[in-house]
Amino acid sequence: MTEKLPETSLTVIPATMRALALDGVGVEHLGVRHVPVPRPGPHQILARVDAAGICTSLLKLIDQGSKHSFLNGWDLAQFPIILGDEGAVTLVEIGEALREEYRVGERYVVQPAVDHPPINYRERFNDNARGMTKLAVGYSLPGHIAEYMLIPEEIFAAKCLLPLPDPSMPYAHAAIAEPLSCVISAQDHHVHLVQSDPLEPRQAVKGLLPGGLTVIIGAGAMGRMHVDLALSYGPRALIVADLIDERLALTRDLFAARAESLGIALHTLNTRNGDLKALVGELSDYRGANDVIVAVGVAKVIEAAQELIGRGAVLNLFGGLKRGEDIVGLNTTTVHYKEVNVTGSSGGSPWDIARTLDLMASGAIDAASHITRIGDLAHAPQFLDMIKAQALDGKAVVYPHRPTPDILTVRRWTADDERAYLKNNEGER
Repeated sequence: MTEKLPETSLTVIPATMRALALDGVGVEHLGVRHVPVPRPGPHQILARVDAAGICTSLLKLIDQGSKHSFLNGWDLAQFPIILGDEGAVTLVEIGEALREEYRVGERYVVQPAVDHPPINYRERFNDNARGMTKLAVGYSLPGHIAEYMLIPEEIFAAKCLLPLPDPSMPYAHAAIAEPLSCVISAQDHHVHLVQSDPLEPRQAVKGLLPGGLTVIIGAGAMGRMHVDLALSYGPRALIVADLIDERLALTRDLFAARAESLGIALHTLNTRNGDLKALVGELSDYRGANDVIVAVGVAKVIEAAQELIGRGAVLNLFGGLKRGEDIVGLNTTTVHYKEVNVTGSSGGSPWDIARTLDLMASGAIDAASHITRIGDLAHAPQFLDMIKAQALDGKAVVYPHRPTPDILTVRRWTADDERAYLKNNEGER
């Protein structure tokens, strides 16, 4: 069981808090500030943020400001927003209308992609929010990179408040459920049509093909999450390709023993000096891979990946391309004669968060493997600078109620690591 944050933070709610706020376009409008702690209305809840992940998507928000589609004209100068779409929370104050359903001390994860029109502050959006069908936490809805977070009506309406299946789950692990849920959504989009006999109807097999050959191109932070989840499907063999030896070494270090215990042959290949197509041919009797996931946003890699797929395979374009550079060549002959499915996904749903938490709780995926930096809320801007400079490989997690002047670099971040870190809470703001 993880060491708990001070129980006083559940009962004594301060008047102000620290939060990562944005009041315009560009990093000069970003800062950790002291702001009032919001108080919940009858149909709202106030939560303590136990841990928050730092997401790459924040850079796009900072660069676009009010022009971002999720803000849709929201005036940041007049109404600054609190950032942070990844995190884990504990309820501290329940609105009167929700007290029969929720209790102080319960732990949750919020799905940040909220499929619901605005209920509050419609006048702050362009055209009074006309046509808006989706909101996002850390955009116009309060974010996680703060000491406390208001959970408004839209979250409940979209069923985006997900309870932890195990109340003792480490805060940091729960905090990265959202990026892992994106991977779960992506692999859930794989569909294979199989026949047990030529005279039997086709059956749809969802997910990576058990006993098949899976290829993951890109061994960065999201690519390694794909590796972690792919092992749970039980492919016969798994190839992970990248251009950086250190990433491939880390992949082997984190997952080779587990793959071996599951009877899965894990191969890593640097495509600068190795032939990925030849390796796929060797491991598939030259029939091609059953599942290919492109976890990098490079057009040439997407085009080359089409040469790896076998009959009835799935090609997943997980890595997005920039607008204006997002048109790639598609070999329609391959799609036609090999009966290939080409798929993609953008984010997850509440189900994907719930599934992620279940897989974490059962040990089927290893959240500890994906966390490489630990810090305080005040380090959030520095982590964003590291992401922008491509100097952060893995997830950074901050503990808003565990102040410290230092950033920790870690290989893994386990429940024991968190317990010791929170127990030794001697930092100063």
